[in-house]
Amino acid sequence: MKKKDTHFNRRKFIQKSAVAAAGTALIGPSLFGAPAILKHYKKPNSVFNGVQIGVITYSFRSMEDQSAEATLKYVLDCGINAIELIGDPAENFAGKPKSTVDMKTFYTLGRKKRDGQLTEDEEKELAALQEAQLAYNKKVADWRASMSMDKFTKFRKMYNDAGVNIYAFKPRNTFGKDNTDADIEWGMKAGKLLGASHVTVEHPSDDKHTQRLGALAKKNSIYVGYHGHEQQTPTLWDTALQQSNYNALNLDLGHYVAAGNSKPLEIIIAKHDRIKSMHLKDRQTPENGKGNLAWGQGDTPIAQALQLMRNNKYTHPGTIELEYEVPKGSNAVEEVKKCLAFCEKALK
Repeated sequence: MKKKDTHFNRRKFIQKSAVAAAGTALIGPSLFGAPAILKHYKKPNSVFNGVQIGVITYSFRSMEDQSAEATLKYVLDCGINAIELIGDPAENFAGKPKSTVDMKTFYTLGRKKRDGQLTEDEEKELAALQEAQLAYNKKVADWRASMSMDKFTKFRKMYNDAGVNIYAFKPRNTFGKDNTDADIEWGMKAGKLLGASHVTVEHPSDDKHTQRLGALAKKNSIYVGYHGHEQQTPTLWDTALQQSNYNALNLDLGHYVAAGNSKPLEIIIAKHDRIKSMHLKDRQTPENGKGNLAWGQGDTPIAQALQLMRNNKYTHPGTIELEYEVPKGSNAVEEVKKCLAFCEKALK
């Protein structure tokens, strides 16, 4: 009888080991399309001495696979447990119509236009892309009006089960002046289903529109964090903040420095109770060329800002936004890891 039991137990052990090995083998490229396997990942933790460090998924725009599962794997590979989610992975997961617009070129040309560096041919190319994007936006708006929001609940569960929380949501072409109230409320409802405390949008520099967004945010019980580029000043957000308690800041520290604001830490101190999240990148001052550099090489006081958050127990996340050029031989995941290591060192 004992021999029989021993043989049975040995066989059972071998079967269990085989199953475990198969599970381990799935963690890697074959991960995509199998979100349940993500539960086998070690849960990430990017909270250092009370400061939550997150990443905006826009940082992974250069990676080939932009699916929900791939994006989650990039975040997990970086060891990050909280994100600002750009809309594409979630909306594609929910069945959004596919776009034929070359978004990589679109963003590159848009950035060059913002910096005043477009050639005449590039100006024409950008205009054609913008026209195609407008037609696509109309198709997406029609889809949003009839799609099931349940997919966002499933998306959130997949990310939460893997240990990643979504604190902010930034869907494309949703919160602009030309969008209907239905478009705007769709984005806010989606954000809430994903678990976000706030949605983010470029500051429109339009008091009437921030009034409108603030009212719709109050109606939907979610904050609007206004992001800024080089139009940021210490007073940029003041009117919006007065208009509604649901209007808030999505401060960008790097762009704030590149805009020529000489005391970037002061705005964090002054507005800390209205900052919902803060983008981190290392840009230079106008005197030094406004470059977007690898962290530690520019003029943005990232470490001091994080230490200020730690010392004063400010609760808003610091969001890594990878915008400097990825070096040859590296990729976005490896560079985000470096940014995270920079944050950890600053906060230890």
